[in-house]
Amino acid sequence: MESGTPGGIGKGGAHRGTHRPATRRPALYATAAALALLIGAVAVGAQVRAHDRPRSASARSSAAASPSATASGGQANGGSGMERVGREKSGATASATPSATALTTALTDALDAVADGTDARFSAAVLDTGSAASAVYGGDAYDTASIVKVDILAALLLRAQDAGRQLTAQERSYAGVMIQQSDNDAATALWQEIGGATGLDAANKRLGLTETHGGQAGRWGLTRTTAADQLRLLREIFATGDAGLGHKAALSERSRDYIQQLMGQIAADQAWGVSAAADDTTGTRLKNGWLPRSATGLWDVNSIGRVTAGGRTYLVAVLSDGHQDMDTGVTVVETAARAAVHAAATA
Repeated sequence: MESGTPGGIGKGGAHRGTHRPATRRPALYATAAALALLIGAVAVGAQVRAHDRPRSASARSSAAASPSATASGGQANGGSGMERVGREKSGATASATPSATALTTALTDALDAVADGTDARFSAAVLDTGSAASAVYGGDAYDTASIVKVDILAALLLRAQDAGRQLTAQERSYAGVMIQQSDNDAATALWQEIGGATGLDAANKRLGLTETHGGQAGRWGLTRTTAADQLRLLREIFATGDAGLGHKAALSERSRDYIQQLMGQIAADQAWGVSAAADDTTGTRLKNGWLPRSATGLWDVNSIGRVTAGGRTYLVAVLSDGHQDMDTGVTVVETAARAAVHAAATA
C-alpha cells in the first residue's frame, strides 16, 4: 500500500516504482490475428467516440449503445465505492461519415481482441497527430491515480499565466519530482496550491475536460476521468507541437514546452505503459499511474502520452482497473496501447 494520499506509487510512497514485468500473459497476444484484419480509411479531422457495447452477440443485435458512465469521487484506500470490476467493451456508433465509422470499427476490433484476454476493465483513446483523426474505446470513468499529476501541473501553469508570472523555484522543484519520479508529497503540495478539487475542476473547464472531476477530501489520486478527457488533455499539451491538431490551447507555448520536457524525462523504472507502442523512443512523452484499492485488493493502472511509430506520431491514453496485481495491469495497458496505435496506423 502506498503511504499518504492515493495517486500512484511514487518516490513518496511505501512502494517504489515497479520495473516493467519480464513476462506477459499469452492470451493477450491473440490480438495479432485480429489486427491483421483491420480495414477502413481514416478521414482527415474525423473524430468519433465509441460507446460500451453489450456483451452478448444477441444483445448487440438489438440493444442501443449505452451512455458514458460518469462516476464521481471514490473512496480512499481502505474505503468502499470501487466501481464494478468486469470487462468494458465498446462498439461503433452511428457516424456522420463512413470513414469515421471505419476508424472506430478498427479500434473496436483491435481492442475487443485485447478485452477477450482479461477480466479487468479498460478504456483507450488514440489520436493521429498528422491527420487529427481520433477514436475512443469505452466511455466509463476511472480513477486517475498518478496520471492526474499532469493535470495538476497544467492547472498550476494556468494560474501562473493568469498572474503574469513564471513558476517559483519551489514550484518547479515540486513539479519536476511530481512528474519525473511520481512523487506524492510534491503532488499534494501542488494540489493544495491550485485549490484542490475545486481548482482542478475550474482549470479543466478551461482545458476542455468535461468528464474529469477532482478527488474529494484531498484524495487527488481518486480524481475520476475518461480516456476521451485524457486525450483532450494531451491534445492541449501537444496542441502546436504537431501541425495537424488545429487546436488553440489555453496553455501558453512556454507552459506546454515545460510539461512536454518533464514528460520526456520519466524515471527509468517508470518507463512502461503507452511507450510500449513506440518504435522511436526519442519522441516519447509519458506519465503513468498505478494504485492498489484495499477495498477490493485490485489495481488501477493507467498510462498517457505521445509516441512515434512507423514515422507517425500518436497521442494515446489507456485507463484500466480490476487487475490482480500491478504487473498484470501493465501488461494489459501496454497491449491495449500497441493495439490502438496499430489500429490507427492501418485503418
